[in-house]
Amino acid sequence: MMDPLLDIENLWVRFPTRQGVFDAVRGVSFTLGRERLGIVGESGSGKSMTGRAILRLIRPPGRVEAEHIKLDGVDLLQKSEKEMRDVRGERISMVMQDPKFSLNPVMTIGDQIIEAYRLHNNASKSEARSKALEMLGAVSIRDPERVMRAYPHEMSGGMGQRIMIAMMLIPNPQILIADEPTSALDVSVQRQVLDIMDRLVKERGMGLIFISHDLNLVADFCDRVLIMYAGRIVEVCDADKLHDAQHPYTRGLLNSLPRLDTPRDRLDVLERDPAWSDASSVSGRI
Repeated sequence: MMDPLLDIENLWVRFPTRQGVFDAVRGVSFTLGRERLGIVGESGSGKSMTGRAILRLIRPPGRVEAEHIKLDGVDLLQKSEKEMRDVRGERISMVMQDPKFSLNPVMTIGDQIIEAYRLHNNASKSEARSKALEMLGAVSIRDPERVMRAYPHEMSGGMGQRIMIAMMLIPNPQILIADEPTSALDVSVQRQVLDIMDRLVKERGMGLIFISHDLNLVADFCDRVLIMYAGRIVEVCDADKLHDAQHPYTRGLLNSLPRLDTPRDRLDVLERDPAWSDASSVSGRI
């Protein structure tokens, strides 16, 4: 097997509180190859914190601790903040939850995409502009010239998602972290955005970390899945075998979802066992 793009060992994210230290992520280990890796779990399970911690985007007084977070064999924890700014965007990009609101409301979309490209490439403005138009076309935006002149508030939710994906992918990163990028979209637009991401990942040979609470979506879209509960990975499985998962937490999540092939009068309510949060974390290594 090829060396993984990303290798994370024993990752913790900690926040001091008046009641003591709160561990948002607890001992998480996994690798990412050139694949679509899903991370699923309830709100508060540590999914987004894991994604942010990889890029060292946890603000003080929060702390990121790990034995290592290696990108192509180089530990990101050993890099300075200045060096991390070169990693963010250029090597690893992150599409935040509801990405339309990550766009600058007082800059045109074109200026923002051009800025994202020139930040990581020694390119002229005209070269960056043609690259931006090409990237907007790649995410299936029909009239890129008009969109380049527009402001974020003039765009629909689906257009905003595509624009943000274009902006994150224009520096040609090795890894894309997508934090619930389709949660605010209707089903048809959601499918389009996923198809765009899938195509770009395959064409570029990238690694994708897809963070979601939608188990059916992840089972359909990803290659492997990590299931998180209370900051830990409790189960790892191939995405196409997610509905055969064994851990009682994963089974509880699946049983609480409506299914067209097996309709039921009443859905199950997830009953949590305190032992789940005390059990040792499962490794998500390939």
